Amino acid sequence: MERLYLICYDVTADSRRNRVAKLLLQYGLRVQKSVFECVLTQKQRKRLLERLNRTILLHEDQVRLYPLSGRSREKAIVLGIQPEWSIDDDVFIV
Repeated sequence: MERLYLICYDVTADSRRNRVAKLLLQYGLRVQKSVFECVLTQKQRKRLLERLNRTILLHEDQVRLYPLSGRSREKAIVLGIQPEWSIDDDVFIV
């Protein structure tokens, strides 16, 4: 079963921050500089967490995954520019 996650991060070093961003781009849509929306199965979520744990420094960096329901996304209020494609597009490579 797939679930939508809002994933945000605060990574102190540029090199690690770039690696986290590239990793998350494999799983979802970047909606802000350090915020992604990702639709993940349990297996994908587990794999992503493993990869993130190997990438960040737990005593310096932080990554948060917030599970969202479909209704939450429908109720989201977004002001300003929008991504060129939606999270529902079939363009993810995992």
